[in-house]
Amino acid sequence: MAQPKVTILVVEDEEIARKNLEHILEKEGYEIIGVDSGVKALDLLRKKEFALVLTDLKMKKVDGMEVLKRSRELHPHTEVIMITGYATVDSAVEAMKEGAYHYIAKPYKIDEVRKTVKEALLKRRLRLENLELRDALKKAQKVPYIVGESSAMKPVLDTIQQIAPSDANVLILGESGSGKELVAKAIHHLSPRSENRFVAFNCGSFTEELMANELFGHEKGAFTGATREKAGLVEVANGGTIFLDEIGDMPLSMQVKLLRVIQEREFLRVGGVDPIPVDVRFIAATHRDLKEDVESSHFRQDLYYRLNVITIHLPPLAERNGDIPLLAHHFLSQKSEAMKKAIRDIEKEAMELLCQYGWPGNVRELENVIERAVALENGPAIRVDDLPEYIRNLSVETYRRHSSEIPTLEEQEKNYIKWVLEKCKGNKTKAARMMGIDRVSLWRKLKRYGME
Repeated sequence: MAQPKVTILVVEDEEIARKNLEHILEKEGYEIIGVDSGVKALDLLRKKEFALVLTDLKMKKVDGMEVLKRSRELHPHTEVIMITGYATVDSAVEAMKEGAYHYIAKPYKIDEVRKTVKEALLKRRLRLENLELRDALKKAQKVPYIVGESSAMKPVLDTIQQIAPSDANVLILGESGSGKELVAKAIHHLSPRSENRFVAFNCGSFTEELMANELFGHEKGAFTGATREKAGLVEVANGGTIFLDEIGDMPLSMQVKLLRVIQEREFLRVGGVDPIPVDVRFIAATHRDLKEDVESSHFRQDLYYRLNVITIHLPPLAERNGDIPLLAHHFLSQKSEAMKKAIRDIEKEAMELLCQYGWPGNVRELENVIERAVALENGPAIRVDDLPEYIRNLSVETYRRHSSEIPTLEEQEKNYIKWVLEKCKGNKTKAARMMGIDRVSLWRKLKRYGME
């Protein structure tokens, strides 16, 4: 199939010079449209995109610099070549600063014109091909941020790819440390909003007053010390995505304000009276059972249904055991580079322990363990001695027994929690910190295993 002709706009108020340029370029196989003024050129540029514009610099009413500027604004991928009999260094520099591809002085040589036009069009073609390739790769690539190929993760990865192009709100459910924020980032990255901001906010880290200020900002004079207006995170995320982590910890009064933003697509700053329109996608996450919270009136039912348009259940690391080697090597590469170490491997015995361990702290705990190991190791590979004592001790207590007595994951987690609590002398806050989980998650596990 024949390729369409490349169309070039020639802007020259001297008829002989314009006709000469048109003749030269038509012989090269280009489709040429010639005009005798900058005014006519601007009118054409508003209606049509050209591959290339050749324009004289000095013209009445609208000069070549104005043609250049408007062309760059209307069609960023159109190249512009300036042609003039007033060959001054200043005008050449100004034209290049405004984005001109090249600058040719009269009287010009025909071969110079041919060569410059050919190179300008080549530059444009390569740029467009690169943009097309980047878009194609973005569509074809695997889900970013997420490391995992296990069967437990496949539904998660499939769902991310399916829902990312939409604007539907998403609720991500999963234990602390399982990677809920990474799932949110992946959805944003694969969405049409990816060129705009991704803003994360932890609803369990602020008082109600600070939460309102952080999310919605404030007007000047809204309270003592508010010496100037401040944009909140919702406003900062306009056009992009806002991730509300631990949404179950948001106070009921703030839930009302958030519901209004989702419904009306506008918000009020603290101390403000004029609604500010906003266009954001909401992704929320929690380790809590929001259905139970709704039934106990700790979470608004209307907000729950607004956020829970699409639900993603993120499995704990214990249910995606096959991903542990991938994750371990991923973190090893990251931490080794950050600490400027040449550790490239994990010894077989150490990897076996990592795969056997129950990971109550999920992916976050694994990352912490690998970071600790990299910090301690000075050789080429992570060894068993680089792992925390509780992982080494569990290997002795449970996995070096008779092969017919291999424990279940539940037994392993229960024994691990018991062992950590003994080490912490029953201090649940300290035990939760040691395991890389929050106190609420530990309490839920204790309740499940009857260990309150």
